Amino acid sequence: MGAAVSRAMRNFNLENRAEREISKMKPSLAPKHPSTKNLLREEMSRHPEIRGEITRKDDRLLSLLKDVYVDSKDPVSSMQAKGGGTRHEMKEFRLPKGHHFNMNITDIPKGKISVVEALTLLNNYKLDPDTWTAEKIAQEYHLELKDVNSLLRYFITFEVKIFPPETKKALLSK
Repeated sequence: MGAAVSRAMRNFNLENRAEREISKMKPSLAPKHPSTKNLLREEMSRHPEIRGEITRKDDRLLSLLKDVYVDSKDPVSSMQAKGGGTRHEMKEFRLPKGHHFNMNITDIPKGKISVVEALTLLNNYKLDPDTWTAEKIAQEYHLELKDVNSLLRYFITFEVKIFPPETKKALLSK
């Protein structure tokens, strides 16, 4: 209900208020410095044809202005030149490993891996650490050796362990 009241107040007498704003006097030119006013007044009194020259449009100048085409480029600031150089370099991409990946992944930047690839390489390392060494993983997935060592050290895949149910006999002996 509050929105309806505020909307009614906002739209009250809208046409009349708009008409009043439109019919107001347009703003005049900005005031000139007093010393400039005196100089302009003196020049206008000496040369009254100047007023006509000021208000007259020159067709030749207007036609020349239509032919002007400006193509500008912003200059590169020194901060962008220092810090932004590495961002604009072309990155090398590689194809994802395996056939079970999502089809919308077409390429991966070198030095990075997808989540599925990370889980795959962690599982391969867990199952056969002699075959899947850190060097081989780094070479296979185009990673740095220190990143692979950190990955193998700090991340592990989940293991599901199923404990056999305890028998009733074992519960009763407690």
